[in-house]
Amino acid sequence: MATSFADDRAEPAVRGFLHEPAEPNGDAFLLTHGAGANCQSNLLIAVSSVLAGARFTVLRFDLPFRQQRPHGPPAFGGAARDRDGIRRAISLMKEKVRGRVFLGGHSYGGRQASMLVAEEPQLADGLLLLSYPLHPPRKPAELRTGHFSKLTKPTLFVHGTRDPFGSVEEMQAALELIPCPHMFVEIDRAGHDLLGKGDSNDLAAHIAREFGAFVSSLK
Repeated sequence: MATSFADDRAEPAVRGFLHEPAEPNGDAFLLTHGAGANCQSNLLIAVSSVLAGARFTVLRFDLPFRQQRPHGPPAFGGAARDRDGIRRAISLMKEKVRGRVFLGGHSYGGRQASMLVAEEPQLADGLLLLSYPLHPPRKPAELRTGHFSKLTKPTLFVHGTRDPFGSVEEMQAALELIPCPHMFVEIDRAGHDLLGKGDSNDLAAHIAREFGAFVSSLK
């Protein structure tokens, strides 16, 4: 069961939904959305529910740009504020749990999360990046990999084989820039939303299993 969550004591405000398991494992997971969605997307709800079932305390939250307006893409020049929102959400979750803190997001949200952790690795213990937007559709030369060489936290990428923001081959080549432990999971016949015609709960369970196995392999 998820309950609404809001903290407006400082800027940027953090708003979303908190999934608290009956028997928490002491670790937290934060998930945020892409440029065209919000934290109520089917993908985030499904993944959050499965992770909570695995005893993580999960916060899925809206980035500052989405709090300012309910529709439309992020405003030009607003990415730094969105990263400030992620940073503050992490700080709030660290008040709730004493264990590890994992951070993830879909598309734009995952990109901002990875950029933040590349600059401030102490913020999170690992990353889950869903449909990382490697480049704009039909613009393969405009790679968004400038921070990849600075990533030092374990990172799991989940990517559809029909994603126009980067082919499987392009993603695998880009991941060679990352010096830390990382893993790439393909979702067959899925586009950028990852869901395709499949069941969101099955996909979420698959993602959670892969992430759990990945993190366990690092111990």
